[in-house]
Amino acid sequence: MIAAAQPTPVAVRDAPLLAKLVAGALAAAVAALSWHLWPEWRHNPDLSHGLFMPAVFLLLLHESRSVGSPRFLRPGPASGTALVATLLLSLLALSAAGLYAAALGWSHAVVNFMLTASLALLLGAGVIGFAGTTVRLVPLNWNAAVALLLWALCAPIPPGTYSRLTLALQLWVSENVLRTLHLLGIAALRHGNVIELANGSVGVEEACSGVRSLISCVFAGLFFSATLVRGAGSRALLIGLSGPLALGMNFIRSLVLTLLANRGVNIAGKWHDVTGFAVLALTAACLAGLALLLERREKNPVAPAPGPAAPALPPAPRLAPRFTLSAGLAVAAMLVGLFVLNTRSTVRPDAPVPNLYAILPASVPGWRVDTTTDLYQFAELLQTDHLAQRTYLRRTAAGQEVQVTLYAAYWRAGQAPVSLVASHTPDACWPGAGWSALPAPATPAPPTIADRTLAPPEYRIFKSGDFPQHVWFWHLFDGRPIAYRDPYSATELLRIAWRYGFRHDGDQLFVRISSNVPWSDIGAEPLLAQFFARTQSLGL
Repeated sequence: MIAAAQPTPVAVRDAPLLAKLVAGALAAAVAALSWHLWPEWRHNPDLSHGLFMPAVFLLLLHESRSVGSPRFLRPGPASGTALVATLLLSLLALSAAGLYAAALGWSHAVVNFMLTASLALLLGAGVIGFAGTTVRLVPLNWNAAVALLLWALCAPIPPGTYSRLTLALQLWVSENVLRTLHLLGIAALRHGNVIELANGSVGVEEACSGVRSLISCVFAGLFFSATLVRGAGSRALLIGLSGPLALGMNFIRSLVLTLLANRGVNIAGKWHDVTGFAVLALTAACLAGLALLLERREKNPVAPAPGPAAPALPPAPRLAPRFTLSAGLAVAAMLVGLFVLNTRSTVRPDAPVPNLYAILPASVPGWRVDTTTDLYQFAELLQTDHLAQRTYLRRTAAGQEVQVTLYAAYWRAGQAPVSLVASHTPDACWPGAGWSALPAPATPAPPTIADRTLAPPEYRIFKSGDFPQHVWFWHLFDGRPIAYRDPYSATELLRIAWRYGFRHDGDQLFVRISSNVPWSDIGAEPLLAQFFARTQSLGL
């Protein structure tokens, strides 16, 4: 597959015209994705290194042509199959991104991840095509491979994976900080990711879990492996050490902040930010120093003999790879256009909005009513400011306090994708607030209110300490309930996208009832009868 005699790359101006056009189209794709990810790179601290990615990508491609080993591919079935397979994978990833965009919106992490994967695969197909002996525009070497791999580290991590990763790192950091404190003779206790000290408590938050250091350090390790070292063993060592170094430095930072907090120092603000930036700078400096040291100790200081002069391009009409790339780019452009046109917002700002607080009874005989006044803090996250919640409390003759909470949220037609609403159900949000989900009970019979059978709700049970919560909720699209299982499941989101994603003519209503007692204890309450009578016109 790799040619025996390795000529040097041709000048860009001497490349075939079709190759230049394909290269221009790929450059446009890189610019488009960079523009799309720019807000994420600016506002997500975990991905701030992405701001340098376009320049890093161009630098690595230049290095692959001028410094890296110039390996080119002979024409044949193997290279052709690799090109077609990479293109097909890129188009599949792009199709998945479009479906997710229909369900979640173009700014969602899953969408950005799939778009980035599609671009990396598309660029990979471009490298395979340009590395042919009939083009010789980009060699197939480590520098070019790293230029593609780094894109994956500049994309947001899908929410489910990110949550599991951060939680695991939070618990690992807090557990090892606690052990170190005990070795130093400092009394401390740990509750989850919170460490209780004599002078206060320290919580290892998501931002302190080490994900930022881990991603940035692996990014730097890959970059230095392509630009500062040449030996395969040195590259493997540099990349292999980047992850443990990042976790170790983040552990030291967390320990230092905990020790400062134990001495009564306020670690919020300046101390927190300064140590975070210092850790990132120090880990990058350590990797760069290690790379320079490894390169200096390489055993082959003698420069290799220069390859043969670049021969004239073969006259054989090997246009198939370039036509294949052109066709793949054309299909990708059509897919992007199709999904963009079919996922445009169709919000009707003049559409009437139901008065949600009029749906929730303001006063009920025998109940104390508390109205939640700070729901506005979730408006940006939920992409709606039509939110309402009231909690009803009463004490029974036996002295038990019964609590019922009614919550409603509303979205105009086209205001938010169906799966964005589905991704903020109790399944997804309550565990992060300290609630533990209990095993799912058997599906109960649809509840009845005033001889009217309601649409079957989603039913969950949560517990915080000794306090239980029975939760029933309905998600209505265009007046019809939607049933779903796992809002973090990629396949479930695709199913919702396929069924609802391209429909923008329906409004959405989310209704939740939560109580510390089961339905059998509250189902006959006039409070609920009044509530469901008012929501019947909305489809519930």
